[in-house]
Amino acid sequence: MNRRGSRFQELDELVLRLKGLVLVREIREGRNADDKELELYSTEIERVRDRLADLVKNGGGAERLAA
Repeated sequence: MNRRGSRFQELDELVLRLKGLVLVREIREGRNADDKELELYSTEIERVRDRLADLVKNGGGAERLAA
């Protein structure tokens, strides 16, 4: 797989992970999980969002210009 394909795959995986984390956090919140547990999910959601933003900003721009 080329670099472009692997970046798209990473994007897909990160988006799927983010959706899963958000869904699970909502479910746990609905089941009265404690604030500490919900904060763990929130922290991981922010980490994944930051990684997505970084990948789009730094990983996708140069390839679009070259295409």
